[in-house]
Amino acid sequence: MSGFTYVFIGFLVVLAIVIIRKGVKIVPQAKVMIIERLGKYHKTLQSGFNIIIPILDEPRKMETRVQKQLYDGRKIAMSLAVDKIDLRETVHDFPKQNVITKDNVVIEIDAILYYQITDPFKAMYEISSLSDAIEKLAKTTLRNIIGNMDLDHTLSSRDSINKQMTEILDDATDKWGVKVTRVEIQDINPPQDIKNAMEKQMRAERDKRAAILTAEADKQSKILESEGEKQKNINFAEGMRASRILEAEGIAEAKIKVANAEAESVRLVAEAIKDTKMDPAQYQIALKYIEALTAMTSGKENKIVYMPYEASGILGSVGSIQEMFKNLPK
Repeated sequence: MSGFTYVFIGFLVVLAIVIIRKGVKIVPQAKVMIIERLGKYHKTLQSGFNIIIPILDEPRKMETRVQKQLYDGRKIAMSLAVDKIDLRETVHDFPKQNVITKDNVVIEIDAILYYQITDPFKAMYEISSLSDAIEKLAKTTLRNIIGNMDLDHTLSSRDSINKQMTEILDDATDKWGVKVTRVEIQDINPPQDIKNAMEKQMRAERDKRAAILTAEADKQSKILESEGEKQKNINFAEGMRASRILEAEGIAEAKIKVANAEAESVRLVAEAIKDTKMDPAQYQIALKYIEALTAMTSGKENKIVYMPYEASGILGSVGSIQEMFKNLPK
C-alpha cells in the first residue's frame, strides 16, 4: 500500500471517530437535549442513548447561572452555556438586595427560589436567559410586595411574603415552561439603628410585662389576704355568737333552777305553816326584808339607816314567825 492509502485510511478513521463522537449523544437521567437541524428545532433527546446526524444536527445550548464560592467565603454568580437541560428542581440563590418598606426603611433581604423546568422547548425558545429572567422577576416582585408593607409587618409576615411571591412568580413563568415551587426568605436585616431601637422596644415590653405580672401577683395576694381576714372575722363573729348563745342559755337555765328552788322553798314553807294562821307570802317578804337590812348594816363605815313606815308591819311579822316556830312540832 502506498502512503496516500495510509493517509486516506487514517482520514476515514478520524472521520469515523468524529462522526461517532458527534453523532452519538448519551443524555443522563432527568435531563434532555434540544437538537436543531440547520438552525431550526428538530427534536428533543430524552435520557439514554441517542444518535444524531453530525454537521446537520447540533445541540442548542442554554445559558444558566451558577454560584461559585471563593476562597474567602464570598459567593459569585457565573454564567455557563450547557447543552443538557436539567428537569430536576433547581435552587436559585440570588444575591442579597436592599428593599424599601412602606414606612421608608431600607432593609436587606436574602431570598432563595426553587423552580423546575416542565417544558424544555418553551424554556429554550420563549426566553433568552431563563436564570437571569427568573432572578430579575423575583427581585422586582419582592420590591413590590415589601413596598406595600411596613417594617413590623415585614418582619412578622415571612410566610405571607413567601406565599405571595410563589403565586406571582409561578403565574409569570408559566409561559416559559417553568414551575416555581417555592420561595423562601432566608434573612431580613434592618439597619443597625433600627435594630437598636427594636431591642430597646423589646426590653421595654419585657419590663412592662414583668411590671404587669408583679402588679397582678400583688393584687391577687391582697385579695387572698382580705378574703382570709374576712373569713377570720366571720369565724370570730360566729364564735362570739355561739358563746353568747351558750352564756344566755346558761343564765336562763340558772334562773329557771333558782326560780324552781324558790318555788320549792315556798311550797315547803307553805306546807310547814299550813296549820298556823300566818300568810306564806308575808313570811317570804319578811325574810327578804331581813336580808336587805343585814346587807345595809354590814358595812364598816358609819351609816344612818332610815326605816320606812311600812317596815313596822314587816317587823311585826317577825314576831309571828317566832310564834310559828314555837307552834311547830319538834
